[in-house]
Amino acid sequence: MKKLLFIFNPVAGKSRLRSYFPEILNCFAKEGWLTTVWPTQGREDAAQITRIIGEQYDRIICAGGDGTLSEVTAGLTELSAPPPLGYIPAGSTNDFSRSLKLPRDVLAAAKLAATGTVRPCDLGRFNGKPFVYIAAFGAFADVSYATPQEVKKALGHLAYVLEGVKSLPTLRNIPLSISHDGGTLSGEFLFGMVGNTTSVGGIFNLRAVHVTLDDGLFEAVLIRRPSNYQERQSILRFLMQPFSACEGAVCLLHTSRLEVTSQTPIRWSLDGEFGGSVTHAVIENQPKSLPIIRPNRAHGSS
Repeated sequence: MKKLLFIFNPVAGKSRLRSYFPEILNCFAKEGWLTTVWPTQGREDAAQITRIIGEQYDRIICAGGDGTLSEVTAGLTELSAPPPLGYIPAGSTNDFSRSLKLPRDVLAAAKLAATGTVRPCDLGRFNGKPFVYIAAFGAFADVSYATPQEVKKALGHLAYVLEGVKSLPTLRNIPLSISHDGGTLSGEFLFGMVGNTTSVGGIFNLRAVHVTLDDGLFEAVLIRRPSNYQERQSILRFLMQPFSACEGAVCLLHTSRLEVTSQTPIRWSLDGEFGGSVTHAVIENQPKSLPIIRPNRAHGSS
């Protein structure tokens, strides 16, 4: 009988999985899976249990938010023969599930995770540490976690934009030297992100940038310190409806590698969690190294 390890975060999305639990397990049983269930016990627990017993299973399915997915993925990277990974998005943001085009309905996502086939995605490395979809610093990097929940519900995407814009006047400018596949950049920056995603923290929608999850390239967004009214407006325009080329204070890149150097440590966010403060960051793309279950191209997935 096929063996499945089901790792879930019991507090993700205000415990929204709780009411679906019997139906999820029934779905797995109907598809012929003998399921072992592991509720995460705290930070890094999902990575640890994946690392310790993951190779004993034919498939791993995780349920929770992007943080749970990131932890399980970190565990998979330490296995010599990682099993396929299914994902049931049940967090508050679920950025990467939008890029994967997974069903929003929990039971439909469980069905896909149990029956679907592998379509590998690229994986990122930040100074050697794996991340699934985003490495970021500066403005907006923590916006999805700073925005009050009641404001999110009332204003949707605009809530994230307003929270990010509100922080601009208080941000320090960061002098940086940046190298990428096409050359180098230098100057003062307010924000930078390197990712493999169409959605970031509810504030950036990057569909206009033509993101492909398995092309060996990141999409990088770098926002310089605006020096005039027009450049400040270019930032606001990008937040409201991202464009697909460099404009004003906003620079867009497609690159397999980004190296960022600063004189003082920069605080980075990896998949929405604190990733460390460093003066030198090397961010590299590992093509098609995440064996994840997602819809086939016939259903419109990138």
